[in-house]
Amino acid sequence: MLTFPQKITVMCFAASYGVAFSLELWHLLRPRPILRYVALGISGAGLFAHIAYLTVQDLPLGSPSGALLFVAFILAVFYVGEAIHHGRIAWGLFVLPLVLGLIGLGVLVHNPNPAASWQSYWGVTHGALLLLAAVGVSIGFIASVMYLVQLRRLQAKLPPGQGLSLFSLERLEQMNRRAILWAFPLLTAGLLSGFALQIYNDVLLADWFNPRILSVIGLWLVFAILLYLRYRVHVRGRQMAWWTMIAFVILVIALVFPHPFDGGAMP
Repeated sequence: MLTFPQKITVMCFAASYGVAFSLELWHLLRPRPILRYVALGISGAGLFAHIAYLTVQDLPLGSPSGALLFVAFILAVFYVGEAIHHGRIAWGLFVLPLVLGLIGLGVLVHNPNPAASWQSYWGVTHGALLLLAAVGVSIGFIASVMYLVQLRRLQAKLPPGQGLSLFSLERLEQMNRRAILWAFPLLTAGLLSGFALQIYNDVLLADWFNPRILSVIGLWLVFAILLYLRYRVHVRGRQMAWWTMIAFVILVIALVFPHPFDGGAMP
């Protein structure tokens, strides 16, 4: 007989996040503080179901599905934490659609018999570093979307207090910059540990045209361009936001494709 945690499915936490997002939309149209509290409560229940699913199902984080669902879980935690800390900001309208999108992709690419598993020190190191970098890229993406929306609102000269409640452009730019500075060293270390993993599996320079390997390298190059533009050319604002969004698209491509090496199990 299945225990309660074993009965939890993806639909349980996806539905919770979906209802929470609907309540956030309702609050936008007809502001009621109680709606935010209910959305947070439902999201908390979704987090419980989400972590129970990841734990009980023993889903390898090195698989595309496991990586996507793990990043979605961390972003859901980010939403709940920021919504509690900065209650006036419309976090749910930006974070929850991203969480639901990653969950949907995780379901689409799910493989019931994944070949990959974290079996070596370098496999665990490489996978953990890239997952943490993925979280940083995702948060940078959220900050970039919020920045562009806030910029559009200011250009339209909307009255203060009308519509969405967001941070200032300076605060959102700072949030994006911190996410980039967090993710880039993790991504770099992840690539270096990937080389070590290739040596460990005796497949150095093999399968370099695999979409996942190319996308991770492409992601690193985009981040290098971001840092160059920010600290060398001193480009700020809208261009930085768009480059960060490009980096996120490449990240999703990297997460969706399975890794070519069976021995190391890397996300």
